[in-house]
Amino acid sequence: MALSGRAVAFGAVTVINAISCGLGAALGIRLRTEASVELTDQPGRIEGRILSDPQESTVLIEKTVTHVLRHFGVEEEYGAHVETRSNIPIARGLKSSSAAANAIVLAVLDALGEEADDMTIVNLGVDAALEAGVTITGAFDDASASYFGGLTITDNRERKILKHIRMDEQHPVLIYVPPKKAYTAKSNVERMQLIAKEVKALHRMASLGDFWPAMTLNGIIYSEVLGYNVEIVIDALAAGALAAGLSGTGPAVAAVVPQEKLEEVKGSWRKYGGTLIETRINSEKSHILR
Repeated sequence: MALSGRAVAFGAVTVINAISCGLGAALGIRLRTEASVELTDQPGRIEGRILSDPQESTVLIEKTVTHVLRHFGVEEEYGAHVETRSNIPIARGLKSSSAAANAIVLAVLDALGEEADDMTIVNLGVDAALEAGVTITGAFDDASASYFGGLTITDNRERKILKHIRMDEQHPVLIYVPPKKAYTAKSNVERMQLIAKEVKALHRMASLGDFWPAMTLNGIIYSEVLGYNVEIVIDALAAGALAAGLSGTGPAVAAVVPQEKLEEVKGSWRKYGGTLIETRINSEKSHILR
């Protein structure tokens, strides 16, 4: 049995934010988080390091490992040393927690020499994220898009994938990342619940295949409710983006852009400062690294 494991999981951006009504949708992108796990003979002692952002809390690492060890009934046998490395900015709405949880679950499975079905893997990460307090709904939409790639349309309350769409066109995805972080768990849920009916309508729109307009409208109404500037979304559309909107509870904004319009959208966003990240739609499944 191996006592160490490595795995990778991918980022995602919001199509429909589930916080208002429990129904969500998310789109996988090629940003990634890698996790490495070494099991130890010190049960109850789980040490985590986030190499790409050392100041961040490691509580999600600890909760995720604990959930996996408990699932296999070996929490009294092993502790763990865990390191993660990611190019997903933390606390910007880009599903860094979902990607980390998925990668850690897979890495612990690898270290244990165990297997689990896909939905068990995703749900272990969602359970850990809820217990760690880094999510409001459990972010099942984000976790499933991170794990499976493509577009997942979900019922977060029931933890069901209603539709999984593998995207034939791997369009570029441009992400505007402001300097300031915004932690999902600290968001104003009551304000977001005011738009529950509108978000349900957008969820139906996405389910029927109009996911780009749904993504844009979701981003605009959540931006208004949470107090973000919607001009950046309008600028992206004017420059040729297929869709643009606030990702999660922000502050990052994501735009799905035809290749030939990429430079125009970049140009329209440079005036806002912050950082621009260029990636693409991801259809690759999260996996163990051999």
